[in-house]
Amino acid sequence: MKVALIQFNAGANKSDNIRRALEFVKEAAAHQAQWILLPEIFNFRGDIRRKEVLRQIREPIPGPTTQTFLDFACHHHVDLLLGSLLEQAPGDKAYNTSVAISGSLGKMVKYRKIHLFDAILGDKIIRESDFLVKGGRLQTVSVGEFRAALSVCYDLRFPDLYQSYARQKATVLSVPSCFTKQTGQAHWESLLRARAIENLCYVLAPAQVGKDDRGMEAYGHSMIISPWGDVMACGSSDKEEIIDGEISLEAVQEARAKLPGIVK
Repeated sequence: MKVALIQFNAGANKSDNIRRALEFVKEAAAHQAQWILLPEIFNFRGDIRRKEVLRQIREPIPGPTTQTFLDFACHHHVDLLLGSLLEQAPGDKAYNTSVAISGSLGKMVKYRKIHLFDAILGDKIIRESDFLVKGGRLQTVSVGEFRAALSVCYDLRFPDLYQSYARQKATVLSVPSCFTKQTGQAHWESLLRARAIENLCYVLAPAQVGKDDRGMEAYGHSMIISPWGDVMACGSSDKEEIIDGEISLEAVQEARAKLPGIVK
């Protein structure tokens, strides 16, 4: 299966982000990608600490953003992963929700980010828990012959989540992200490769790149990792782009045959 990861620099103009993301999806589909993945918060990357902003840009799922991409997926018979968007939650908060779309079935499955990013990075304090509500449910989907596990960004630091997915027969781990440059330089590749090696799964990690309107810089380096932990493809640190690669169920089976005690 040919997969395409879209490395994207979303801004604070939601409609423009959706338009540009769709153009990238169209380009990937034109190059015969069968599964196209967007990064975390691809349709809005602005200051959602302000309640009036969050109330304005969050939306229900199904909703206008998901409908745009569902229509495309069904028309072109491709599968999509909308890395995440901000879904309406009770009160003034939102869920950070990843949405898998099956073009052949015309269906959507959503996963709400379980682990929220609270961190102190130099003079910047990040507290997603102030404006987001955490999810509480694992979610897998079928994509071709693969069983894909859904997660988002900071989930990557919690190996038990992915081990639970492996026990549910996952063969691909999706990790759409907006990793900061500081944490990405230190941990991004190491964590992605570790999750692949621990579970003998592919890891697909489309990422944001560039600065947001608060000056927070995303790391980029979108990656496709093999079930043996090899980096099959890697994006740059400074530009929007599409990286792609071929994945096969046989590679997962071969890795698990070598180490049969890892995934039970």
